[in-house]
Amino acid sequence: MTDEDLMSQFQMGTVEAFDILVKRYHDPLTNYIYRFLGDVKEGEDLLQETFLRVYRNRHSYRRIAKFSTWLYTIAGNLARSEYRKRKRRRVYSLQSTNRDDEEYEVEIPDETFSPDTHAESTIQDRHIQDALSQIPEEFREVVVLRDVQQLAYEEIAEITGLPMGTVKSRINRGRTKLQGILKDVYSPEES
Repeated sequence: MTDEDLMSQFQMGTVEAFDILVKRYHDPLTNYIYRFLGDVKEGEDLLQETFLRVYRNRHSYRRIAKFSTWLYTIAGNLARSEYRKRKRRRVYSLQSTNRDDEEYEVEIPDETFSPDTHAESTIQDRHIQDALSQIPEEFREVVVLRDVQQLAYEEIAEITGLPMGTVKSRINRGRTKLQGILKDVYSPEES
């Protein structure tokens, strides 16, 4: 059954159709939001908010648009808003002074999950995520939609509201910036 058929059923009151859509898009949307923000916990919150908005606004969906385009537009708008909020937030030093003017550092426990079996892919993923966070938002979004989510140029243009030429240009420029950042990390080994 297509996404659009499931959405039609959901609009008529079949909640099970919504459950299928959530299962179908959970992993791809998680990946998209994570690649955009670089934060797993924030990504989980935005994923929940995305599906909550789909649930609440199910009657505003029109079958003339692909469901995935509508869904990624919602997720992308939420991720862009969160990214802008982050840029406005103040940054505090982890080094501080107490009342006696003695310097001390605040220790934050490392809660990252790093099993040995996934060490290599985790390291590569971190390098890629770090590189993605270094390129401007306008390039990051289209590169993630194209190269990570594997969406068509037309769908990316619909999601972002950009002309096709701009989408292609930003993807190219974003890839070039990523290559520049990652060239030392993934350079061929000398024998």
